[in-house]
Amino acid sequence: MSINTISNSGTSYSLTGIEDASVVVLIHGLGLTHRMWDQYLPMLEKNYRVLAYDLLGHGDSRPPEKAPSLASYSKQLCDLMDELKIETAALIGFSLGGMINRRFAMNYPARASVLGIFNSPHERSPEAQKQVEQRAADTRDGGPGATLQATLERWFTSRFRAESQDVVQQIAAYVLANDTVAYAQCRQVLATGVIELIRPNSPLDLPVLVITCEHDSGSTPAMSYAIASEISGAEVVVIPVLQHMGVVEQPALFIEPLLKFLNSAHKL
Repeated sequence: MSINTISNSGTSYSLTGIEDASVVVLIHGLGLTHRMWDQYLPMLEKNYRVLAYDLLGHGDSRPPEKAPSLASYSKQLCDLMDELKIETAALIGFSLGGMINRRFAMNYPARASVLGIFNSPHERSPEAQKQVEQRAADTRDGGPGATLQATLERWFTSRFRAESQDVVQQIAAYVLANDTVAYAQCRQVLATGVIELIRPNSPLDLPVLVITCEHDSGSTPAMSYAIASEISGAEVVVIPVLQHMGVVEQPALFIEPLLKFLNSAHKL
């Protein structure tokens, strides 16, 4: 069981696994907390030092001091790594987290050793872009619960929602616990921040694993292949059947390719 600590700059985190081993950082998605990775820790801790933390405005981390951006979320992680004396790390990000780790690798290229980009968006069609911006506006007006039911239907398969209501309710509780203003601002980052990641002037040059699910409507297989096309040598895995929260619904399907990728990159 991991024990949370609060950093000097107000970030809630846990640091577990093998001391002096290569570090793996786990970055959660919009409205969630680092607890979404709980089922990943036992396998990762066998060979790695594992840092999981809450984004500003989420979980037990402090609220952002101003409207957040991918750059400010990247600086949050850089500050945390500095405080913990972590020079470089493998950054595994889900959804918004997969946008943050890309921005981090652009801003601090010497600090990211490899990236795992899970269920994260790329360039959207005009219609899809309008939809995500509308969801951000709905959240601004109605709070985290305004679009929650539709969100859960996009995130989980109908079978999982029926058979694992406790897990779905816990994820919903994470979302509902968010501050209304901070959550709306964060949703705006998810909606518009992707634009700064597309076709970067200086392409990323490090090992990258991109994973999404067959029926993830917001982070489609086509988007994952587009992300990979901009990064030399990037690998793509598409998990059949599942939706956006396949990472929680069937973690074993993500853990296997993730461990293979990490172990290869670290020559274990």
